[in-house]
Amino acid sequence: MHITLSRPKLDDIRWPEGVEDEGGIRIDRVKQLVAKWRDFDFARHERELNGYPHFLERGIHFIHMRASNASAMPLLLLHGWPGSFIEFLPVAPLLADRFHLVIPSLPGYGFSDKPREPGMSNARIADLMLDLMQHLGYDRFGVQGGDWGAGVATWMAIKSPQRVAAIHLNYIPGSYSPPPGPPPNEEEKQFERDVATWIDHHYAYGRVARTRPLTLAYGLNDSPVALLASIAEKFDEWMDPATPVDDDTILLNTTIYWTTQTIYSSMRLYLESAKTPLALRERVPVPTGIAHFAREEPFPPRSWIERGYDVQHWSEFAKGGHFAALEQPRELANDVADFLSSK
Repeated sequence: MHITLSRPKLDDIRWPEGVEDEGGIRIDRVKQLVAKWRDFDFARHERELNGYPHFLERGIHFIHMRASNASAMPLLLLHGWPGSFIEFLPVAPLLADRFHLVIPSLPGYGFSDKPREPGMSNARIADLMLDLMQHLGYDRFGVQGGDWGAGVATWMAIKSPQRVAAIHLNYIPGSYSPPPGPPPNEEEKQFERDVATWIDHHYAYGRVARTRPLTLAYGLNDSPVALLASIAEKFDEWMDPATPVDDDTILLNTTIYWTTQTIYSSMRLYLESAKTPLALRERVPVPTGIAHFAREEPFPPRSWIERGYDVQHWSEFAKGGHFAALEQPRELANDVADFLSSK
């Protein structure tokens, strides 16, 4: 499969005017990114992307890198929103000697097919990922994920614990609630308050995506500037300033959404997955490794996660945020390898 990128039209932009101290990403920041997008080296990025082995099978795009050691563990790396498969490109060379790597675009994202029927939730994507790994000949494997990838990984473990050797998460799914048990302790109650505060101040995008993704998509799919502002805002807010994602990567990620016209199909995952929340009745039955990067907040306390997951590995990192694979690739890769080495 050959990757081709589309150049957006950046003429006749009608910029908003007014107060910029609150209410969204600043106009001067978006103007800075647009200026860089005009000078973006599309040809170089196409060459670099096509240096990886891309495939499109069963409607799913993925990179497949086999380790030289035939008996190496297969490892599925799952991204989230508003990211893409490129999140794992800095991690891939650090893991390629130790694992058979499969790095997909989630259905409705990037170069994977767009769902044409309702029901493409995190749970349904888990089924498709299990099918993909079976199709590739991998009977038993590990899964790593953040954001939506963490939810899909969890569903895969629930649905097929005999095939999923272990899961490694750097995010806990937002819909996660543990099985019934003792009342929350004080640390867990504080976490619940932190979540409520975060939702009030930062989750407007999610409420719209869960209820009106199509209405929002008319503007984002038609205007490259609107798309860029929406995606860049999340990178700017969710990454750790101490480990920033560079603007070129943000622009490449946005270009993939623009090229494939997947902003609607990607956001619709919020609507669909609201119907399949991870409200557990019993613990996830596979070994789980957790990597908590400092700026991934709000993050549940270990006791809350252990109510629902078989946590056998826990790491705290002083730097890094939501996009751990881009911000701290070596730290994430080493943590994944350390955890999975015994599985």
